[in-house]
Amino acid sequence: MAEHNFEPLKNDLLLRAAVGDRDFFTCCRSPEIACALTLLPIDKYDGLLDAAIIFSDILVIPQALGMVVEMVSGEGPHFPQRLKTPLATEDDRQYDEIMEKDVDVKKELGYVLDAITLTRQKLDGRVPLIGFCGAPWTLLSYMVEGGGSKLFIAAKTWIYRYPEESKKLLQKIADLCVEFLAQQVAAGAQMIQVFDSWAGELSPASFKTFALPYLRHIASALPDRLAELNQARVPMTVFAKGAWYALDELCESGFDVVSLDWLQDPAEAMRIARGRVTLQGNADPGILYGTKEAITATVEEMVMGFGGGKKGWIANLGHGITPLVQPEDLRFFLEEIHRIGGR
Repeated sequence: MAEHNFEPLKNDLLLRAAVGDRDFFTCCRSPEIACALTLLPIDKYDGLLDAAIIFSDILVIPQALGMVVEMVSGEGPHFPQRLKTPLATEDDRQYDEIMEKDVDVKKELGYVLDAITLTRQKLDGRVPLIGFCGAPWTLLSYMVEGGGSKLFIAAKTWIYRYPEESKKLLQKIADLCVEFLAQQVAAGAQMIQVFDSWAGELSPASFKTFALPYLRHIASALPDRLAELNQARVPMTVFAKGAWYALDELCESGFDVVSLDWLQDPAEAMRIARGRVTLQGNADPGILYGTKEAITATVEEMVMGFGGGKKGWIANLGHGITPLVQPEDLRFFLEEIHRIGGR
């Protein structure tokens, strides 16, 4: 049989995927894959979604700071070497190394920026593109816990035993968030969102000390950094999951939109907000496991709670879509929002 002189394969991603050699962060680091995954829901639910959010992860910031993060099947994110203590020892200077690291966002997180630019081009103006990052408190929690947690023992140990060192790390992360978000806008993001997924693990007093100041810093510093990059200010959203007690403070934090989880009553949230911000939310993602009648009832309650579809509200789930949701049930939910909300 004659030999063939084929050109070397330049992209073997499909072949590696076929044998299981592709993980979550590999998808994040490939602009082409991240773009394709971002566009999937926009194409599938054409006309029902009003924005696309870039496929990425909040933990790319700890990675940029030099930490290894793995996605373990069935468990979620895992840090093989978590941040144990701010007190340097001969064998462990990780805290000092992170604090001393000068992160070049374009170099370390350029794959996210490239994905945003590619996706913005592929969207061709159909809907706006949202960029995002994790909030300082949530990222610190992951970095010191080594992954998700139920008790947050390590994170609570840090903020209560080493409060000053924790604040320095939180500020370091906040500054990196500002630069990362600014570069996302420069790359093509038309709106940004900050996810404080573990905000509800803090008491009201602790939230005001270890979370709110750094959210405020991001909201105030980002427009200035955008101006330095000759970029226009974009709308900014904050989602502090579980921090229902801080809604009034969040309305004064400098963000344009405050996203709510499903534990907050829409009508009460509107009363507290008093038109200072746009609210976003907040159906329980679990409703998508229910009947069509249950989905309709939830949408009706949500729309009426937020004022009957009037201005000042962005329809959304109160968190991400959970596993095993049927695509057609999500479609029905979106269709009901359009029907009942009177778009």
